[in-house]
Amino acid sequence: MSLASRFYQCPRLASAFAHRYNSPRLAYFNLSRSVLARRCYSEHQHHSDPRLADLGRQIQDEYAQIREYYATPKHPIVLAHGLLGFAELRVAGRWLPAVQYWRGISDALAANGVEVITTTVPPSGSIEQRAEKLGEEIARVAQGKSVNIVAHSMGGLDARHMISHLRPKDVNVVSLVTVASPHHGSAFADYLIEEIGPDRLPSLFKFVHGLGMETGAFSQLTQKYMSNDFNPKTPNDPDVRYFSYGAMMGRPPILSPFRLSHTVLNDLEGPNDGLVSVKSSKWGDYKGTLVQVSHMDLINWTNRLRWTFRRMVGKDPTFNAIAFYLDIADMLAKEGL
Repeated sequence: MSLASRFYQCPRLASAFAHRYNSPRLAYFNLSRSVLARRCYSEHQHHSDPRLADLGRQIQDEYAQIREYYATPKHPIVLAHGLLGFAELRVAGRWLPAVQYWRGISDALAANGVEVITTTVPPSGSIEQRAEKLGEEIARVAQGKSVNIVAHSMGGLDARHMISHLRPKDVNVVSLVTVASPHHGSAFADYLIEEIGPDRLPSLFKFVHGLGMETGAFSQLTQKYMSNDFNPKTPNDPDVRYFSYGAMMGRPPILSPFRLSHTVLNDLEGPNDGLVSVKSSKWGDYKGTLVQVSHMDLINWTNRLRWTFRRMVGKDPTFNAIAFYLDIADMLAKEGL
């Protein structure tokens, strides 16, 4: 059932906004932004959306606190970042501390005895470009050691391509854990490309190239590309263990940069973390869905103001990204990896 169809099931909204429904696009615009729509849609979703049955194990507050003990895997962990990511970014040279993609996560893993390899690939390059660089960095640092890869977002696609197609010399991957990776594409990527239109895409890509950035990633994140091209041509390696996690969050506040993407994904794919749906996150052994966790929470880029407000009203944080990745390492250790 479409979002607009759900709208018409709420008489209060239908009467309040009927005069604006001359254009489907305008209707969707008003629906996605009205407070009343959020209340009606949220209530309808939680009571009748059959897609909620596909969440697998729902992880509510299992990673709210850091435990006293986590086992250490025997192989190094490679951290592979997502779209527009980096390992470490210095925006003011030596005058300010570096910004880390994996905020506090790599340090916590290392403190627990894990050998950590953080990689940097072209931020918006194609999967092929990013995968090639990923393999080069692993080979350079791991020096022939077997590795576990833990990948966030698009990093999971890079790793899959590297494992199945490139098979770099001196790189032996024993497991791949993907965290909110769009294995089946993103309806929001399709939406953006459709909204921009084929006539304007070349000009936009030219502008992006002028900023010194690649553009290969954007068209490869669509559902069409992933289902018709990437997945059929990228089978799992039988010698590699594949694990995955997804995440979902409630509708973001009106000023959130993920407001529109969450709405589009929720209507077309179902529960999502603001950028990647639970449905698209599933690959291999699906370990579960992190509840009330955003795409940025997953790399410890948590909205601290949000958690401060929650504490003020007596609600403790329900997710700690460091506890989550320590538990992934613990899981790998228990799997003998």
